[in-house]
Amino acid sequence: MVTKPQTRYAKSGKISIAYQVFGSGPLDLVFVPGWITHLEYTWEQPACARFLRRLGSFARVIMFDKRGTGMSDRDAGLPSLEERMDDVRAVMDTVGIERAALFGSSEGGNMSVLFAATYPERVTALVLCGCFARRIWSPDYPWAPTPEERQKWYDLLEQGWGGVTDLETVAPSHSDDPAFADWWATFLRMGASPSAALSLAHANTLIDVRHVLPAISVPTLVLHRRDDRDAKFAEGEYIASRIPGARFVALAGGDHLVWAGNQEVLLDEVEEFLTGARGEHDIDRVLKTILFTDIVGSTRRAAELGDRDWHDMLERHHAAVRAELVRFRGQEINTAGDGFVSSFDGPARAIRCAMAIREAVRPIGIEIRAGIHTGECHVEGQTLSGIALHIGARVCALGSGGDVLVSSTVKDLVAGAGLAFAERGRHVLKGVPGDWAIFSVVDAAAAR
Repeated sequence: MVTKPQTRYAKSGKISIAYQVFGSGPLDLVFVPGWITHLEYTWEQPACARFLRRLGSFARVIMFDKRGTGMSDRDAGLPSLEERMDDVRAVMDTVGIERAALFGSSEGGNMSVLFAATYPERVTALVLCGCFARRIWSPDYPWAPTPEERQKWYDLLEQGWGGVTDLETVAPSHSDDPAFADWWATFLRMGASPSAALSLAHANTLIDVRHVLPAISVPTLVLHRRDDRDAKFAEGEYIASRIPGARFVALAGGDHLVWAGNQEVLLDEVEEFLTGARGEHDIDRVLKTILFTDIVGSTRRAAELGDRDWHDMLERHHAAVRAELVRFRGQEINTAGDGFVSSFDGPARAIRCAMAIREAVRPIGIEIRAGIHTGECHVEGQTLSGIALHIGARVCALGSGGDVLVSSTVKDLVAGAGLAFAERGRHVLKGVPGDWAIFSVVDAAAAR
């Protein structure tokens, strides 16, 4: 029987992430819970403890509090999905786990989706339960809450934090249980302060991982309760339909919290899926952020300087670009003349690298333009190929001196990362279907 495990800490950059390891099953499983958590107080609720003990019966489970919540560092700013993804990796590295299954619940599913697509070599399988791909209504995603509904929820948090907040929505099967209601109110207070809860709610509203779903290449199980009051059943169907080969299982009930309601039926599906998915699979697709940079007016500058001086300037440019790639963990894919193609495992790092390159080469007398897109790439040895690279090149070609341009996919994925953008219209990208919304990165302070 699993007893309450010891809480330890992993370092993710400068942030301390609280985590626990428990269970003795034959596989490693990272459990990524939803919005607000508190590792130790979770075990005080019998339903939660029973759920975790069942997970620990067939897996060694790693569970953590996301930055800004629970027992992890609270003063961590508004976390982006990319930073939260880094926290998963930091915990896995600290525990010494190279590969694990991911089990993401609610908002924890978004982070799990991004991690599985970006690091498929570290993920044996993906389980999603009660998840959403987007958190605000749009014509092509009509199941999400409308802006007015989100505002009502913000008002509820501001006015009612500290009480039994939203229990009838997230766990209706427990709404008439006074002991559970008292635990829930305490759990939320211990998990986050009122201002932190509201800030996280606003940040989560910006989440949109729809473009990432087709890039997932690991075995995936999507579970969703038919009458979930928080994330609509159609959202689970949508997610499963866009992940190649995903298995979708509809469950009875209206609870959104993964451990509420009939958890045994849910866990039966999880255990069968994970313990039966032991085979290795070839990784030939991966989610990457592609950065293209090139020198503006290079032909004119070369003619002005002459071959020798131009060659010297190019060498200084190349050295500056490569120094920033090392600093921001970018991988050089190709260099052709005055242009670089690089890949990153996170879009915010790619943007900041592009901005750093722009500033680094200006003292040399060079202006660059940059284009950034996040998408599925095909892996052949150490080489990347695919439509994502073509889109990145086309986005770059739209720029002029000093521009850092991004696709709407990139903009959606860096919500909460402290970056600001200006609309640059919709464009047809040569050889790419449809028209694309393009944005330029602008100074965040100026944007306010």
